[in-house]
Amino acid sequence: MHIFDANITVQHSWLMAQEKSNAIFQFKADKQLSITKTQQLINALNLAIQLGELKPGDLLPSVNQLSTSGDVSRDTVFKVYREMVRRGVIESAPQHGYFVASDRNKIMLFLDTYSSFKDTLYHNFRAQLPENYGVDLFFHHYNSRVFESIILDNIGQYSMYVVMNFDHEMLGDTLRKIDPNKLLIFDWGRFDKKGYSYVCQDFDKAVYNSLVSGLQRIRTYEEFLLIFPTETHHPKETVDAFKRFCHDYNIKSRVVNSFEVIESFNNKLFFVIDELDLVKIIKITSLNSLVLGKDVGIISYNDTPMKEVVGNGITVISTDFALMGKMAADFVLHKQKLQFIVPTTLTERGSL
Repeated sequence: MHIFDANITVQHSWLMAQEKSNAIFQFKADKQLSITKTQQLINALNLAIQLGELKPGDLLPSVNQLSTSGDVSRDTVFKVYREMVRRGVIESAPQHGYFVASDRNKIMLFLDTYSSFKDTLYHNFRAQLPENYGVDLFFHHYNSRVFESIILDNIGQYSMYVVMNFDHEMLGDTLRKIDPNKLLIFDWGRFDKKGYSYVCQDFDKAVYNSLVSGLQRIRTYEEFLLIFPTETHHPKETVDAFKRFCHDYNIKSRVVNSFEVIESFNNKLFFVIDELDLVKIIKITSLNSLVLGKDVGIISYNDTPMKEVVGNGITVISTDFALMGKMAADFVLHKQKLQFIVPTTLTERGSL
């Protein structure tokens, strides 16, 4: 375990700060705003750090100075400084004041939801980073307000940001507030990403090519069905790829939102996006004494350790989440522009 003496670290940072002149930080509370003066000051400090107006080691105004110039109470300034110290954004040296914290390689990893394959991604990401790198993991659960709030609350607090956008079709405006040199767009993004670093999946051509690689087995079934729930956040490019594949190779097919429209499961092949739908198909197959991989076929999206052992194994179309984590760590370590599409392939197992 990596151990460091916080007092020595703070004193060393303060001594470095003495070689610089005091930073000029101007703040004036706005009584017309609906947010508190405390939050106004926190936002102003974070923005000044993000824009580089305040740099690591810069001394901050004293509590008395900021209270007078900003038209806020000393208690408010103390509260803000204590909170910023807690967050690791600023540091304090006894009898010397507060200053902007040095870059301690704090990384923000912001994903959509938890899943076993995201767990694989996280552990491979973390394993590639030195022990002195801190990684804070957040989830937005496809909630735009949660996404925006967490981003805004953490701008200026991290040296690098690895973020899965909440919308596949457009870049969130909030992300534009982060220095593009410190931001890696993660996992998906159909929008123009020329100015940004990214490590993403291809949900279109890669899916099409994966289906082509399994064409011989796919042809053994009477009908090929894509189960694509109405409420899914999965990119609709996969639907386009599925339809194009079935058209090009004259495969009888349907795209359905639920199982209710399916009359019989016998001699059907299912392409399943949602994990719960996968479980339902396996249960229905068993209840009707059908043989998985013979009477009923399954291709599932995204691999997990469980899919390797269920029955004779579940065939999957999946990206390499371990590689995705490693590539993201490479961006964090080298801080060089990275634009990489992670390979997505078909892994054939007993269910096909």
